[in-house]
Amino acid sequence: MSLHLYDTARRELREFRPQRAGTASMYVCGATVQGVPHVGHVRSGLDFDVLRRWLTHTGYDVLLVRNVTDIDDKILTKAEAAGRPWWEWAATHERAFAAAYDALGCLPPSIEPRATGHVTEMIELIERLIERGHAYAAGGDVYFAVSTWPSYGELSGQRLEEMEQGEGADPRGKRDPRDFTLWKAAKPGEPDWPTPWGRGRPGWHLECSAMATRYLGPRFDIHGGGLDLVFPHHENELAQSRAAGDGFAEYWLHNAWVTMAGAKMSKSLGNTLTIPAVLERVRPVELRYYLVAPHYRSTLEYSEEALGEAAAAYHRIESFVHRVHDRVGAVPVGRVSDAFAAALDDDVATPAALAEVHETVRRGNAALDAGARDEALALASAVRAMTGVLGLDPVVWAEAAGAGGAGDAARQALGSLVDALLEQRTRARAERDFARADALRDELTAAGVVVEDTADGPTWTLKDGA
Repeated sequence: MSLHLYDTARRELREFRPQRAGTASMYVCGATVQGVPHVGHVRSGLDFDVLRRWLTHTGYDVLLVRNVTDIDDKILTKAEAAGRPWWEWAATHERAFAAAYDALGCLPPSIEPRATGHVTEMIELIERLIERGHAYAAGGDVYFAVSTWPSYGELSGQRLEEMEQGEGADPRGKRDPRDFTLWKAAKPGEPDWPTPWGRGRPGWHLECSAMATRYLGPRFDIHGGGLDLVFPHHENELAQSRAAGDGFAEYWLHNAWVTMAGAKMSKSLGNTLTIPAVLERVRPVELRYYLVAPHYRSTLEYSEEALGEAAAAYHRIESFVHRVHDRVGAVPVGRVSDAFAAALDDDVATPAALAEVHETVRRGNAALDAGARDEALALASAVRAMTGVLGLDPVVWAEAAGAGGAGDAARQALGSLVDALLEQRTRARAERDFARADALRDELTAAGVVVEDTADGPTWTLKDGA
């Protein structure tokens, strides 16, 4: 099976066929750097990171552009309220987003352009739209004339006569309430740039069209972003780009929200969970597991219980790979299974992919307990390959956390001793010598080792402070 992706514009699964053989071009709407990132913000980055990794694994040279919106109404408003320069406010929170992406294992994009660095391209795009009769200037502002583009609404499936942009008619000359702003006339105290229509700053929708085509060309493969961007942001991007003569994106992909109590997580609702706060409760790899485990088009309802379950599920994978390493030797990266590949080819179905990972872990633990060392090593290698595609490889995360040297040697020695006792306990239970099995568990507990019996076999962790 070849890769199929759900295209929001077509409302169907479509086989992925890139514009250029061997290359996959992606534009993902990145952060509007108005504040500290929360889990809802980073879910999009992680979902498209998994797609990017899968494309790379299957042989594509991936060009990924993920922008930074560093000029925006919200940035200006929050910076003013805080009494700080807008550019300093934006830069501070851009660094916070970069730190969050790095902490959660997102591969860096091919380029991460800022809106303020591409005003020239935005002005050129506006000039093309005016020349073609799809935009007009009024009082220093420039608007896209929605009524001149009959295909407007094709992405979101809305009818033109039923739409609202959220921008009322403007006394400076906006002709239609549905028209959206391409360029905003300068206001006192706000940053501005010179243009043929006077000084001002770009509208939000204009930025992404200019940056996407600057780096990926007039026609590219995939445009991604959160579901909340379908309308009006992506609808407006599509309209202004096609009206200017660009083919723009061939596939439109959108990830669903992270919600709390059924409401989309957002700063305005006051129900945010910042990345630094969540990472005080779980490790970064566990939060990554939690966010990529659901299908990207499924809403994720946040709960502490579900976060804890995700951490435990990841630990079972991690524990198996470490057991094999400690008892058999170094675990190389192997090959993904056919079932795993089929899952990701089916619109990046991470739940089915992770189910295959856990089934492989179960078989691997059984092989290890039975003394089938070669089989256990092969299965652990497959687990490394599959978790690597998901950005969850336990060996990579252990290395990133600084495992090595004397500390790693001590962990291996402890692991060998604990596994030997667990093997004795497993044998005792098989022989129905439950008194002996309980005694072994008590011995481990007294030493600060917590044993958990799972469907994948016994796992262990150290008590806090042990």
